[in-house]
Amino acid sequence: TFFLIICLFVLGVFLTCTYTAKEATKKTKKAKLYVPQIDCDVKAGKIINPEFIAKCPPGCQDVKHRVYGTDIYASFSSVCNAAIHSGIIDNTGGKILVQKVAGHAGYRGSFSNGVRSLSLPRWRESFLVSEGKPRKGVTYPSSLEYSSSKSTAVKSGDTVRKERQTTPVPAPATQMATTTPTPTTTTTDPSTTVPQPTTTPAATRTTAAAAKTRPGLHRVRDMDHAGAQRQEPVATFQRAAGSPVHLAMEIDSWKPGLSLFDTGFSSKEELNPKPMESISQGNQNCKVDLSFLMDGSWSIGKRRFQLQKRFLGNVAQALGIGSAGPLMGIVQYGDDPSTEFNLKSYANSKDLRNAIEKIQQRGGLSNVGKALSFVNKNFFLDANGNRGGAPNVVVVMVDGWPTDRVEEASRLARESGINIFFVTVEAAAQSEKQSVIEPNFVDKAVCRTSGFYSINVPSWFSLQKVVQPLVKRVCDTDRLACSKTCLNAADIGFVIDGSSSVGTGNFRTVLQFVANISKEFEISDTDTRIGAVQYTYEQRLEFSFDKYSTKQDVLNAIKRISYWSGGTSTGAAISYASEQLFSKSKPNKRKIMILITDGRSYDDVSVPAMAAHQNGVIAYSIGVAWAAPDELEAIASDPAKEHSFFVDEFDNLYRYVNQLIQNICTEFNSQPRN
Repeated sequence: TFFLIICLFVLGVFLTCTYTAKEATKKTKKAKLYVPQIDCDVKAGKIINPEFIAKCPPGCQDVKHRVYGTDIYASFSSVCNAAIHSGIIDNTGGKILVQKVAGHAGYRGSFSNGVRSLSLPRWRESFLVSEGKPRKGVTYPSSLEYSSSKSTAVKSGDTVRKERQTTPVPAPATQMATTTPTPTTTTTDPSTTVPQPTTTPAATRTTAAAAKTRPGLHRVRDMDHAGAQRQEPVATFQRAAGSPVHLAMEIDSWKPGLSLFDTGFSSKEELNPKPMESISQGNQNCKVDLSFLMDGSWSIGKRRFQLQKRFLGNVAQALGIGSAGPLMGIVQYGDDPSTEFNLKSYANSKDLRNAIEKIQQRGGLSNVGKALSFVNKNFFLDANGNRGGAPNVVVVMVDGWPTDRVEEASRLARESGINIFFVTVEAAAQSEKQSVIEPNFVDKAVCRTSGFYSINVPSWFSLQKVVQPLVKRVCDTDRLACSKTCLNAADIGFVIDGSSSVGTGNFRTVLQFVANISKEFEISDTDTRIGAVQYTYEQRLEFSFDKYSTKQDVLNAIKRISYWSGGTSTGAAISYASEQLFSKSKPNKRKIMILITDGRSYDDVSVPAMAAHQNGVIAYSIGVAWAAPDELEAIASDPAKEHSFFVDEFDNLYRYVNQLIQNICTEFNSQPRN
């Protein structure tokens, strides 16, 4: 009995301790993460936090919530609509994880999950979206910090004024900084704000047999290669699905030194550097950066592949390759594209021709669309010898027809400023046209459908006849229309209200707004040019389009504009700008007028504005405080809602810098190509 009592006592103590431990564990459990909610229109650039989890509400799938990019998005995209586009959530909303990353050299638009994202040449900051689960070791904020958009009421005597929680607007005597927006908005320093992942998976290079026989629908002309199993190693990438790191690598256009993630990939040139035996100045009347997409598919056959190499060698000789003239690289495509050599590999025609002779056929299908995507993302980079000031040109060699779609890949390449030419050989016969995946693929791909960008050759044996015509076209830089992007193809004239109601301090804020817009464009005498007019009752030309040809000179000129003060004759100012600025615009430039005013005009604005529109001027109107909405709409081009903006105070002008540039680029990219 005594032993039984002891056992019961021990059991009771054990159960009591177990219960107490469980209760203590419950109490010490980590508090549940509170997830802040964001609105559908919130853009990533407005949130300061470098990494955060947020909850999106239902109903964000709307065209008014613009998205720029695919997988990796420009920071002025709607966060929630980007999450829908990427497939992380649907229109019912949900939790998402957002990571800020560095700015990107180009963003490609696409249609995914019911959302159409748009393309953009470049932007200063990007972000990735993934499933809303915390990453191990990362602490997430329970409330988000917004850049400059929050304001607090500060009493001053009997009046209440709004004061932003950022850098104040400089007083009139303070020099305006043209390189830093005031107040700060979306720019972040990746080195300090972007969390570094604890482990960085490197892209794994694998090799695979390239030999795949082309389906029966596609002709095999040389029977010595039909069905041959050629063992050519082809570099491919393996990436973990859904990994934000690998999403960043997929769109691999980071500038050297700015990449947050190591791709683990080295180009052929880095692995096997080719010494330049001699450097030629080259044909200085043909300064282009040129990539040939060489058809390495099995359909071309061994003999015709040799004819193609001879043709490329003759083109290299006719171009006159050199450091001050054209530079040329080659990408061979089949199942997968592969860079044979890049722009900086060879600096004279002789070495280039010798290198072309050594190229081995890789085989596979004719995946032209895949090759164009590869070139767009990987070829025209500074690290590969891209010179920036030279037009980017791609010449696609096609035997028969592509085995994948080219339209979307071509559009993205064109929007990145790449001029696409097609040389098609032995087009589909009438009986074979039913097998073509994308009819009229050439017209869907080239920069203009006028015939300038496409050459059809009836036979590989007559290819040599088009060497000179092709060289003449790629060297005609004035006609390379796709070198023009929304950031380098405009004459932008600012028409600035200098009336008494603006005031000295607010006028400096307006000039900062003008500077912040200007510095986003590529400014030179051949790219975008900037001019400015100030007006009161009278008008004054501050500087014309041809006055300054560098970005720094333009920014300094904006800083030097002195406040005039007087009445408000906006209609007369529009007429003056049309005569003094836009009548002297270059024929190949888009004429863009950006007018800023804070009140109703003393004269009529509709007639001068209509005359400007009829002369090809695209007008944007920005109204502040007491500006009249009906006048802003009359000044703006159609549709007015995309060309007219209103802010309640001057200090809020900075909010429309991104929107204005976005609208200019969207309008540019929608131009017809005929």
